[in-house]
Amino acid sequence: MLVSAKEMLEKAKAGHYAVGQFNINNLEWTKAILQTAQENNSPVILGVSEGAGKYMAGYKTIVGMVNGMLEEMNITVPVALHLDHGSYEACYKCIEAGFSSVMFDGSHYPIEENVAKTKELVKVCNEKGMSLEAEVGSIGGEEDGVIGMGECADPQECKAIADLGVSMLAAGIGNIHGKYPENWAGLSFETLDAIQQLTGDMPLVLHGGTGIPDDMIKKAISLGVAKINVNTECQLVFAEATRKYIEEGKDLQGKGFDPRKLLAPGFEAIKAKVKEKMEIFGSIDKA
Repeated sequence: MLVSAKEMLEKAKAGHYAVGQFNINNLEWTKAILQTAQENNSPVILGVSEGAGKYMAGYKTIVGMVNGMLEEMNITVPVALHLDHGSYEACYKCIEAGFSSVMFDGSHYPIEENVAKTKELVKVCNEKGMSLEAEVGSIGGEEDGVIGMGECADPQECKAIADLGVSMLAAGIGNIHGKYPENWAGLSFETLDAIQQLTGDMPLVLHGGTGIPDDMIKKAISLGVAKINVNTECQLVFAEATRKYIEEGKDLQGKGFDPRKLLAPGFEAIKAKVKEKMEIFGSIDKA
């Protein structure tokens, strides 16, 4: 059964580890991540972007697939199904479809409007026992066509949003979605520290987990980050394993063209990457 991310993240923050949000793109992705979480006794968050939602034929399709897998695969670790960077409209669609968690990205609204919409969603999510993630300050890199340079959020604004009763807060601390540029300045731990001091026990979220050095990840966790989002890295290893399989001509041998065989190396590559991340985040055996 899907659960809200609230409890798993509060436990993670108190225990100084982080739960990974791994974005899903199709059945293979979902199965690989759930299997890895179960094998390593780790809580996990399945992230779905609006684009991936459209690609997978809608939010109800995704809820059906994930709920089916939880049952058929006997998944007992805590699993949250979370809308990643949701618009106001998408949040309501996911609430209706049966997601257990949503992120309302109101960072592009004026702060007053962001506050008003967040307040309303807090009420709805609380009534349904769902968790709600809010974002303050834009995360750098390209995200749904919006390019940002990795600005740092204003700690006072973070406190204002945290005080509305959201379950977790994503704050820009110089992090970027996708691959990091050569001249990246690194994470601003001063900003993170200031935010954590003002937001107390609120679990903080680090977006753009791909390409941040492990020691920085561990330091961020020590300063209150309890959820780390990973997407690009799984896509890169999946593509690399698939390329290798085809370049070696394995799709031309016997029934190597069967999608179950063709996608198997990519599936295993995702599993290995997710396990590696869970080790770094410290979530293994924390279910």
